[in-house]
Amino acid sequence: MKIFTIGYEATTMADFLAALTGAGVKRVIDVRALPLSRRPGFSKSILAATLREAGIDYVHLKALGTPKRGRDAAKKGDVATLRAVYDDQLALPEAQAAAAQMRALAAEMPSALLCYERDPCHCHRTLLLHAEGEGAEVVDLFT
Repeated sequence: MKIFTIGYEATTMADFLAALTGAGVKRVIDVRALPLSRRPGFSKSILAATLREAGIDYVHLKALGTPKRGRDAAKKGDVATLRAVYDDQLALPEAQAAAAQMRALAAEMPSALLCYERDPCHCHRTLLLHAEGEGAEVVDLFT
């Protein structure tokens, strides 16, 4: 199974959609705890509508997002705290259920995990796939 990842930091909606369609992505799995954005077009409702118009399914899995303490640590570059907070998050039953759902969704059709950070090395989506993406081929898309 192949799982794509994509961040929308410093991109336009046109470039974002081009990266997804160019890779053959048919579903975006939003793994943000808070699917809101100051970047125009990337908040949950408008993003889902835009993706739908492009023929791409949208699913939000809130339980796979990073709690506030982890997001704050990530902003400061405190990777150790981010990892500890996110490890605790992934241990929760609702996160385990969401991770199983993520794997099932990605197995159905080409899917991309979505978060803000452009560089997957600075994002919890990489921690998520290390913990819950066993056997998956990970392809990071850049815009």
